Amino acid sequence: MAPTHPGLSLSLRPMSSIAQDVASTAAPREGPDHNYESLRVTAAQKHILHVQLNRPEKRNAMNKAFWREMVECFNKIAQDPDCRAVVISGAGKLFTADIDLMDMASEILQPQGDDAALTSWYLRSLISKYQETFSVDLITACDIRYCAQDAFFQVKEVDIGLAADVGTLQRLPKVIGNKSLVNELAFTCRKMMADEALGSGLVSRVFPDKVQMLDAAFTLAAEISTKSPVAVQSTKINLVYSRNHSVAEGLNYAATWNMSMLQTQDIVKSVQAAVENKLHGNFKV
Repeated sequence: MAPTHPGLSLSLRPMSSIAQDVASTAAPREGPDHNYESLRVTAAQKHILHVQLNRPEKRNAMNKAFWREMVECFNKIAQDPDCRAVVISGAGKLFTADIDLMDMASEILQPQGDDAALTSWYLRSLISKYQETFSVDLITACDIRYCAQDAFFQVKEVDIGLAADVGTLQRLPKVIGNKSLVNELAFTCRKMMADEALGSGLVSRVFPDKVQMLDAAFTLAAEISTKSPVAVQSTKINLVYSRNHSVAEGLNYAATWNMSMLQTQDIVKSVQAAVENKLHGNFKV
């Protein structure tokens, strides 16, 4: 599911004073060890990376290089101890126009060979490889989704004669919680405008334009980056687990998870900071 609009990012609320300090760092610099054809990675602020789909002349359509480089890019990010939040956006006017059919036609539409069974196995292997890029379509792969007022979203695959196969049909029903609406979008390929996306829960906020949206994204990323990485990652992992399990299973998983994670020094530091702040406040009174 691809929105043809300025970007895909995050935001939440006004920054704390700490987050404001983090956000007021130097201009973005190119991310080390991140050199790609279809992506641009910059160190936007301390602990924050900005990953841009970087084919604006092609409306950021997803070509073969993109599917390969997304895996490489986020594998590197996952191993980067300094990164605590990632903002994803599209360079230029659009976020992405979905699959680059011209670039990928030879692989998807004209596979070599005349044996139907062998061709089927080839296509299955190819689809599985693309699914590994982000296991879901790029929109629902993000933890928080914001858009600009002029955004629209489409599940476009039926219009080109196929069923969506990188996560839209599996994850979108869980994101917006309305099977009827999901069916309507998937069967008709109609556009979902920004206000409807907000009302359905696909995005959590809508901004007047791309500039304000990205400002809000980096505001939230800065806020998140001030939190304990252990706490943020633990929360995310438990949320993802609970999405596909019962409440009882989720509670059991959380208990098992926290029996080790509660030993982090981040908790001790947070408690000490809270006590010091309280003592300091009482002294001022």
